[in-house]
Amino acid sequence: MNILAIDTATEACSAALIIDGDTINSRITARYQLAPREHSRLILKMVDELLADAALPVSRLDAIAFGRGPGSFMGLRIAAGVVQGIAFAHDIPVIPISTLQAIAQRAYEETANDHILVAIDARMDEVYWGAYYLGEQLSNGPQWLIDGEEKVISPDMIKLPEMLAEKDKHWVGAGSGWGSYGNRLLADNFTLQSMLVDCFPSAEVIVKLAVKEYRAGNMVSAAQAIPVYLRNAVAKKPKPFIL
Repeated sequence: MNILAIDTATEACSAALIIDGDTINSRITARYQLAPREHSRLILKMVDELLADAALPVSRLDAIAFGRGPGSFMGLRIAAGVVQGIAFAHDIPVIPISTLQAIAQRAYEETANDHILVAIDARMDEVYWGAYYLGEQLSNGPQWLIDGEEKVISPDMIKLPEMLAEKDKHWVGAGSGWGSYGNRLLADNFTLQSMLVDCFPSAEVIVKLAVKEYRAGNMVSAAQAIPVYLRNAVAKKPKPFIL
């Protein structure tokens, strides 16, 4: 399978391409840049470079994945618009991936710890929050599970998962929310194994997660490729961006 992934949900802007993702010869190429407010200028260039370097026409993509949120309002609209434009024009299915789960995956790859407390600074004295852990091994590998659900919440209102009390579990904090509100997110003198405040989602980890979703048949049409904001008061669904 050939899958293109993009992410513009946070300060990071990235694109990745996996070729032959269903074989042992699969290879991933990626572009990544920390560039707040420059996503609209960078993302199409990244996509064009990846496809050109691989000599792969868009018509040979089996799916397009994107960081569907939560995250920056404008960033999510950019990603959804680009993905919808490509998918509509070429009749390609879309795989939305949670940006919180993508951060959990990246933190796991950096630390080998499979219990991740993800917090993205949501501004307005709130964070986007998710407590992730890897579940049992399934046919296409271990799956990320979440304690409760993703939410936007004040750092002072978070109730840490009961499983934190288990002696054999060591948790990592990942995401910009830990840099902004770390002292308010930790309760009862709980100590993290490590804290990755600069751990942003990336298209490279999103495309890896997308391979599992593709194998499981978890895809949507271009019209269903919409952002997940978590906040209630958001703008209308973005219009397709036609290339």
